[in-house]
Amino acid sequence: MLDHTTLSVVIGIRLGASIIQPHRCHCGDSVDTYGHHGLSCSRSAGRFSRHSTINDIIRSLATAHVRAVLEPIGLARSDGKRPDGMTLIPWMLGKSLVWDATCVDTLAASHIQATSSMVGAAATSAEQAKRRKYENLDSSFIFVPFGVETLGPWGQSGDLAIQRGNAASILGTVPRCGGFEDDLDCI
Repeated sequence: MLDHTTLSVVIGIRLGASIIQPHRCHCGDSVDTYGHHGLSCSRSAGRFSRHSTINDIIRSLATAHVRAVLEPIGLARSDGKRPDGMTLIPWMLGKSLVWDATCVDTLAASHIQATSSMVGAAATSAEQAKRRKYENLDSSFIFVPFGVETLGPWGQSGDLAIQRGNAASILGTVPRCGGFEDDLDCI
């Protein structure tokens, strides 16, 4: 449930309405009445909570009995940064799933032309950038970038992975039965 202030801001952003008084951000940039700057400010507190929320969703793989670890040691890129997570058991084709999540601002000046003509364009672009960053990852892993935009759209890679996870979670609720004949009674 969203509190009144949060709901007002969410609706205001969606409608393109003025939601705050113009002011100077603690990073030094000007913030207009629409408040869009906060969605992409590198010093915004919300930036980390969004990233954390994405990883919490991905970590829910545990509900489908898929064990995972965050920021796995030993998988660092050349710049020393690690992916956000890795399954500890094979995900597909005998390979563990490795993911890295990012949340990009749908309304940022650098994305607005693409996002105004295609839903999820910024998220898909962010996923492509993540793929380039992890192109040297060992082929014994399956890498999936999870790109999400501030206004909600997922990139194509993350969307497919989430849909597979949804199916696994739903199928995980089906009771186990004895033989083939019994399976028909369980569905």
